[in-house]
Amino acid sequence: MLKALFLDLDETLCDTRKANNLAKALLAKSVGSVFDIEGDLFANGYLDGIYRLWRDDQRVRYLPIIQQQGEDAFRLQLIRDLLIEQGVATVSDDEAQALQDQFDRDRLEAFDYFPGILAFLAEARQLFTTVVITNGPEFSQIPKIEAVNLSAHVDHIIIGGQEPEEKPARSIFEKALRLANCEAHEAIHVGDSLAADIAGAQGSCITSVWVQHQQPLDAELGITPHHTVMHPSEIPALIRGLYRQ
Repeated sequence: MLKALFLDLDETLCDTRKANNLAKALLAKSVGSVFDIEGDLFANGYLDGIYRLWRDDQRVRYLPIIQQQGEDAFRLQLIRDLLIEQGVATVSDDEAQALQDQFDRDRLEAFDYFPGILAFLAEARQLFTTVVITNGPEFSQIPKIEAVNLSAHVDHIIIGGQEPEEKPARSIFEKALRLANCEAHEAIHVGDSLAADIAGAQGSCITSVWVQHQQPLDAELGITPHHTVMHPSEIPALIRGLYRQ
């Protein structure tokens, strides 16, 4: 009998991509008008940077800043560097901070559940212990969790950045099993990342559900989900079916 439902946050419960894109568009508009540069180029570079999609030279530059001064210092330096690349040689601390604050504010305002997910979570809590397992650092995940009042809709939340290891590590799934007071064969994990969610669940002998979106199944990873849905809107029907089996 299934007793626990484990869920990823970003792109599983919440439409993170939509929030990112809205915030990115607004950032591009602001920076383009203030500095008279190509705003889209700047905003794309900023989003790539905060998601660690770095060139080799950026990795060498930014890792020590993060390790020694923290995430905020890295993001401010990223903003300065992106502006310098477009010929803006002088950027005040206040100007850089204002751009960073705008992006964070706009993204949180746009961050929300996929349609139908809140109703599904209310239904799921009647059947399962629900545990959200999300990778990412506290500074990023806690504001998003608070923005959608996640703690009011699930039983437990595990943030990878607060744990010794993140998904796909077995330890984080074992913690979820302890919180749910169940065995691996009594749990399901739903997530959009083959490498983190699906590999992690299956490495812990937990039934996996992959939210595919438009991602190809990467044969090189050698990971085959137990179940696949194309979009989060399909999660409720699948979970209901699995529960009845």
